[in-house]
Amino acid sequence: MANKDNYKNYFYVTTPIYYVNDKPHIGHAYSTVIADSIARFKRLSGYKVFFLTGTDEHGLKIEKEADARGISPKELADAVHIKFKDLFGMLSISYDRFIRTTDEDHIKTVQLAFSALMEKGDIYLSEYEGWYCTPCETFLTGKILIDGNCPQCGRPASRVKEESYFLKLNKYEKRLEEYIESRPEFIKPPFRKNEVLSFIKEGLNDLSVSRTSFSWGIPVPGNDKHIIYVWFDALLNYLTAIGFEEFLEGGDNDFNLFFKTANHIVGKDILKFHAVYWPVMLFALDLPLPKTIFAHGWWLMDNKKMSKSLGNVIDPVYLINNYGADALRFYLLREITLGLDGDFNMDNFITRYNSELANDLGNLVSRTTAMLQKYTGGKLPGFGEAGSIDEHLSKAICNITSTLNERYDNYDFARILEETFKFINTVNKYINDSAPWKIDISSQEGKRNLYKILRSAVVSIYCISYLIYPFMPDTAARISKILNVEAFAFFKSSIVPENIFDSSGALFKDGHKINESREILFPKIIST
Repeated sequence: MANKDNYKNYFYVTTPIYYVNDKPHIGHAYSTVIADSIARFKRLSGYKVFFLTGTDEHGLKIEKEADARGISPKELADAVHIKFKDLFGMLSISYDRFIRTTDEDHIKTVQLAFSALMEKGDIYLSEYEGWYCTPCETFLTGKILIDGNCPQCGRPASRVKEESYFLKLNKYEKRLEEYIESRPEFIKPPFRKNEVLSFIKEGLNDLSVSRTSFSWGIPVPGNDKHIIYVWFDALLNYLTAIGFEEFLEGGDNDFNLFFKTANHIVGKDILKFHAVYWPVMLFALDLPLPKTIFAHGWWLMDNKKMSKSLGNVIDPVYLINNYGADALRFYLLREITLGLDGDFNMDNFITRYNSELANDLGNLVSRTTAMLQKYTGGKLPGFGEAGSIDEHLSKAICNITSTLNERYDNYDFARILEETFKFINTVNKYINDSAPWKIDISSQEGKRNLYKILRSAVVSIYCISYLIYPFMPDTAARISKILNVEAFAFFKSSIVPENIFDSSGALFKDGHKINESREILFPKIIST
């Protein structure tokens, strides 16, 4: 039995689970870094967090790709899912579970849910005749086709006619519409809510949730010529990971505590599945709906969607190997407001890297630690020697931390990073204006003034490491090492964002000595 009293609250965050038909790309990295950043912040804030990611390994698309490679679908899934795990390791993704839809507990969850809805009458057997897009694994109506092609991916749709099980969407249409209308936090950003409501108001047709034309997937219980529709299968991973089977059996686990706090991070192209089909499935199962579905935009190249055929796909592994994981994480979250599309431009990437990471942050850390080594041998002046921390800096950091919870809840990561780097510039300006190298330290007053500047700068860097930790965890750890404090000591201490500056004495006691380091956090990129 979980101890539910040790945590301020519960927080469940998920990424989409990713198709294993090809290696991961920048879009996969983007979704996962978003989820990782908020998971890290919530842990930092005392929440019990469960962060889920993984791979979607069933369906016709996987079967066809495996056949083209001359291997089995399971062999394809086994090979490709490792590439996702490797990428997430390179990006320091702190997931609690990497789920695969071929996992035994997930297969059981899907069949339990399907059986429950058949028994309830919300899934029934009939015949489907219509259009289907294999690359998107999506059923389509003729009116939305564009010259016979899928409106999402542009590829030709196939006409299919087969026996199928159906989920009753229409039964829950009005309930879903009212639910979305009454809960502004359910779909974010807000403008996406209107898109979903427009789709619902056009009328929901019952959804085909099985196929008979391929074999790679989870069989329908009691009728194994039918394979459960890949999206019905995939969405249920969000229940599997937090103990749905145990919950159904009456076990005392954290299932309900987690699921009612669920934040699903999805791309805008799969919002319909998460904001329409998924809630109906949950209504039918008599389960709560997730708290928030956040739909982010796409990364484009020259304002075009990335695709292998256009040769404009950005490889995240290449960027990490050449510029570092934190540089990529930073750029993805700093460059655009979450929810909007962004154009990936290497010139912009390098400019922002050099300007903000190398010049602003990197230079602040190196110049401050160099001054401390020069003037005090690396020993941080105590409060008795330095007096109070600079009031202007203290107020500036408090202005940022006072809005952090709200900004994270709204996924306003670009704003948090913008304000953080404004603070970094404020600290750099404070050092420049104070000019410690000009101070006459032969007098007690001069020495005290110097020590105040040094202590204020070091504590500011510590606060900066707190602010960047969810976005750039490796950089925060490196700064902690330079400052000679336990990595993420703020997570284990009593220090909270609102009083982090005033409480710095808990970590930097009189006589504290920083490590002598010539490490360059972000070596400048020289363009060729």
